[in-house]
Amino acid sequence: MFGFEDMLHSEFTELPFKIMFYVVVFLFGICIGSFLNVVILRLPAGESILGIGGTKEDKEKASHCMTCGAKIRPIDLIPVFSWLMLRGKCHSCGQKISPRYPIVEALNGLLYVLTFYVLDINVKSIITCVLMSFLIVIGFIDWDTKDIYISMLVVILVLAVPLHLFYSREYEDVTLKSRIIGAFIISVPFFLIGEISRPIIRRKFEEDFRAIELGDSLMMFAAGAFLGTQAVIVSTFIGVIAAAVGGIIVKAVTKDSKFAFGPFLAIGIAIGSLWGPQIAQWYLNIPERLSGN
Repeated sequence: MFGFEDMLHSEFTELPFKIMFYVVVFLFGICIGSFLNVVILRLPAGESILGIGGTKEDKEKASHCMTCGAKIRPIDLIPVFSWLMLRGKCHSCGQKISPRYPIVEALNGLLYVLTFYVLDINVKSIITCVLMSFLIVIGFIDWDTKDIYISMLVVILVLAVPLHLFYSREYEDVTLKSRIIGAFIISVPFFLIGEISRPIIRRKFEEDFRAIELGDSLMMFAAGAFLGTQAVIVSTFIGVIAAAVGGIIVKAVTKDSKFAFGPFLAIGIAIGSLWGPQIAQWYLNIPERLSGN
């Protein structure tokens, strides 16, 4: 490990250092969030993301207003702050700029800060920050397209390897057995629900879709390998509750009962990655507390 490990939770660490650290983490997070906006917009459209491949027009799209075509000034590219300074409008034509851009940027920055606040400075925090960014991309793309990209899930699955190898504090470590069980304990029931529901929905509504899509099942497979058994169960519970509430709101607004499940699972996974084991232990200890022991 490196020398700064667990400095944020240490009573000997000065407050100015903590404030400076969180500010730097937030600024770094919103910069990464700016790139996440590019991924969220361009990946479903099949456009160039890193400037590799794609047409010249694809590579220049991010530098122009989508309404008037005016070139975006460097000062207008500062994450979050430029949108606020411009009052959410293009500097040239005055067309409104979606508030989702600064929301994604700020969300990524805040999740980075929260991750370090909860987990302190260590390898797990760094890896979890990467997870948070991928969850944002997965959630927003699924909300827009109702599609989850397998490549994103593969990255989450791969992240479980360094997390298991390098984060080895025994009192918090998730065992390999827990990760393997976690990968299947939610994904398999989700897959079975999807398979069973598909012919029923086709027969009743004459539409070909599943109650739980395959992408959601694979998402929980990757999350289970990353989080372990207890945390992925907590994540699923939170995700399902969030989806139930979100579904009621979506149906009230759009009159459509179909909505993306992935964003709500992403919320659950994010919470589970920070507090999953603690929430699980709190729940398991309820009977003991009620009995007064």
